[in-house]
Amino acid sequence: MDYKALAQETALEILGYNQDTTGWKVVKTSKKITVSSKASKKFHGNLYRVEGVIPESTTNLSDFLYKPENRVTWDKALKVYNMVHRIDSDTCICHTITQSFAMGSISPRDFVDLVYFKRCEGNMDIISSNSVDFPAYPPSSNYVRGYNHACGYICSPLQENPAHSKLVMFIQTEMRGKLSPSIIEATMPSNLVSFILNAKDGIKALRSPLGCGHHQGGHSSFLKN
Repeated sequence: MDYKALAQETALEILGYNQDTTGWKVVKTSKKITVSSKASKKFHGNLYRVEGVIPESTTNLSDFLYKPENRVTWDKALKVYNMVHRIDSDTCICHTITQSFAMGSISPRDFVDLVYFKRCEGNMDIISSNSVDFPAYPPSSNYVRGYNHACGYICSPLQENPAHSKLVMFIQTEMRGKLSPSIIEATMPSNLVSFILNAKDGIKALRSPLGCGHHQGGHSSFLKN
């Protein structure tokens, strides 16, 4: 598989989602975070768009979201997040195991995702993620293997305050297993709000004197994705 070509293609898809302003329905607003959704064209489920402001520069935010070193310390949705294969400085494959959700009604899932970082004009960064088959990490009987269709973050300077960043996140996760779509639709918006809040807390902790010693350079995917 040409992982690099797939990664670049996925980043373009995320950019396309960001430019698409039609058909979105707001499903949750909380703490200045907005979650919208529309039917996914990839599977029988939803594509979610999540928007919020992070009081951090775009460069620092992108670095924080892209690198795996500290992910499980701040992303409370994840049990495991490991880079398992480095393709180049901008592209890697990560293995994720989620926590259970919705009072245990959604059991942990695992994902193997191709993660890619792309810097665009105007200091805009795209971090894309798409599930792939990776022979070294076949599905295990311990977890339901989920699938992330094209997901990602877009980080850009906030127009009115370029020292802060606008974060837009796109998630279309196929949980698989025997879940009712209604359970996913009921729980996903709150989980996505929590992700943004956790990211805010996590990057703030790394900036603090106590957090400095834990920062080793700096990533979803996905998101929970």
